[in-house]
This record gives sequence, C-alpha cells and structure tokens, in this order.
Amino acid sequence: MRHHLPNKKGYFGKYGGQFVPETLAEPVDELTKAYLKYKKDKKFKEELNYYFKNFIGRPTPLYFAENLSRQFGCKIYLKREDLCHTGAHKLNNVIGQLLLARRMGKRRIIAETGAGQHGVATATGAALFGLKCIVYMGEEDIKRQALNVFRMELLGAKVIPVTSGTKTLKDAINETMRDWMANANDTFYCLGSCVGPHPYPMMVRDFQSVIGREAKAQHFAAEKKLPNYLVACVGGGSNSIGLFHPFLDDAKVEIIGCEAKGAAPLSNGGTVGILHGSKSYILQSKSGQILNTHSISAGLDYSGVGPEHSYLKDTGRVKYVPVNDKEALYGFKLLSEKEGIIPALESSHAIGYLKKMKLNKNDTVIVCLSGRGDKDVETISRNCICSY
Repeated sequence: MRHHLPNKKGYFGKYGGQFVPETLAEPVDELTKAYLKYKKDKKFKEELNYYFKNFIGRPTPLYFAENLSRQFGCKIYLKREDLCHTGAHKLNNVIGQLLLARRMGKRRIIAETGAGQHGVATATGAALFGLKCIVYMGEEDIKRQALNVFRMELLGAKVIPVTSGTKTLKDAINETMRDWMANANDTFYCLGSCVGPHPYPMMVRDFQSVIGREAKAQHFAAEKKLPNYLVACVGGGSNSIGLFHPFLDDAKVEIIGCEAKGAAPLSNGGTVGILHGSKSYILQSKSGQILNTHSISAGLDYSGVGPEHSYLKDTGRVKYVPVNDKEALYGFKLLSEKEGIIPALESSHAIGYLKKMKLNKNDTVIVCLSGRGDKDVETISRNCICSY
C-alpha cells in the first residue's frame, strides 16, 4: 500500500480532491500550504507531542481484554482511545489542527459535530489555547447528546442548532462550511473526520495515525508479532484510518471496518459521488440527491465516508462490513458486562462484529475503542438493552 498517497492534488486513486466553491478556493489553498509546511517543522512536532503526552494522556494503553478473549476463544486487545482526555480519539486531531490555526493567525474556530465528541474536543482545545469556538450540531443530535452539548457550553463554546435536512451530522457540516465561506479571513474550520476537501483527509489521518503507531509497537511488545486482525468502526472514518494506516503495508494483517448498516456507503449500497468537498462513496439517489441515513449512533449517522477509505475498499486492502443497531447494542452490553468498560455506541459496532468473525486460539485482534459510552447511556436506556 502506498504511504505517499494522496498525490499533490489530494487524490487517493480516483477519490478525494478539492471540490469547493470559488469563495473557499483560497482558504483551502492557504490551509494546504500551511499544513505541508508545518507538518515537517521540528518545533511544531515537538509541541504536538508535548500536548499528546501531557494534555491528552498518550500513549493510551493497549489493553488485553481477558474476559472478552475467553468469550471468543482468541486474544483480543483494546486500543483505549476512550481514556484520552475528553473521552475519545477526537482530541488527537483537534490539538494538531488548533496548533496549526495559531500559526496561521486564526483566532475563531468553527466545527461540526454529530455524537458531540468532536465538538467537546474542539471546545476543549479552544479553551486551552484561548480561541473563540462555535460548534454546529444537528437538532436531532442535540436531543440525543444533551450531555455533550452541556459540556461544550461549559467549556465556553457556542453551540448552534442546525434545523435543516435530517438535522444530523451531514447538515451540521453543510452549515459549518457556509460559515467558513462567509468568515474565511479570521476563521479556521476544525473538521472532525477524514472527509472534506484536501488537505483534510490527509491531515486528519496524519494526526490520528498516532493510534496505529502506538498499537503496533504495543502489540509487538506483548506478542512479538503483528496482530492477525484490526477492527474499528467507520463513519467519516478518522479513528479507523488512524489505526489502519500504519499497518497498510503489512499484508498478513486483515483489516475490517464496521459501518452502521443504515449509514454504510462502503458496504451497503453506496455509489461514487461528491459530498462536502471530495469524491468518495456516498449514499445517494440515481439523480444524485443525498439519501437520509439511520444509526442508533449519532457519530456514524453520515451519508459519506473519507476518500482514503473509498480507495482502500476498491483495492481490497480493507474489508468493510455493515453492523446493525441490534448488533451494536449487543457489543455495548457485552463489553460493559465482560470487562467493566462502557463503550461509545460507535465503538460498540466493532465489538458487536466480533461474534461474526471466525477466530482461533492463536489469533490476536486489536479493536479500536474510539470512545467511552457516558454520552450514550440515555439512548441505551431508551432502547431496552436488557433484551439484547
């Protein structure tokens, strides 16, 4: 697999690119030049590593889940991104982007959020660096994730409800991009996943690849070999590409991305199109209208996916599978009861898929536990988890 991708125009094969209105062409170009400059800068990397260690709490553990391993008859390791400050992997990317924003002289930060974890992370980073923060969030997701809305406001962010469309993540991204178009001079769009126009898919992947680099070294220290499987949930796809990317050249490692069945462009009926500034697999009608999606998990309730994931699907390097709500609820309950770890509903899709895998006693599996489940307890209580 080619680690040099994307190319200079931001394409992973035929996916990616910069499909933006004229008013965003200059801001996107400015961002691209700034990232390519600072990603090689020694002081930038030193500062990023400082905050990774001392603020986020990296490296996160690679935890041997003994009880879960006994359940499935193999060795299962959990990459504990739920133990990052703010409770999810999102802060890895946010700290990187906001350090870049400061160097670019941008003092106003905007962000979209679905499950609320990226919004909380952005509000946290903005508070840390003394930046103004506005978060766009779908009205439906505000209802589902009331706790995270309160956390964002507590951190000093302004949360703006989005009432258009399905009132979920897709529409929150639309509104954030409109804001960016109107306020590009002083505003930095801190995008939360590996979607959007170049350089976002590359930039978010680079910041999140710390997950896979750590996991690879930690697994080798424990097992003296590479894992047999990697498993992670995929919405836009940042936690998964972060885990997967450092293993792409290791052909013997089987990689599995778990989409929510009602929002699964890679594994359940998506076709190639353009959404939010890049070309990828999306859920759309024959006339190109974006289709509504459904997932019990707000963070996976999205019509598109990152362009690098689309490329990895076409090359066959990663297997993408649909996981339904019932299977995700099973994963949520299983990990809670077996390991005393309450996972985010997003991560629960990856846990739930384990029962479909044909595993033997010599296999080792790394599952990315992308976030903790505090935010989802109310949703779970309404869905009668006891019946699963």
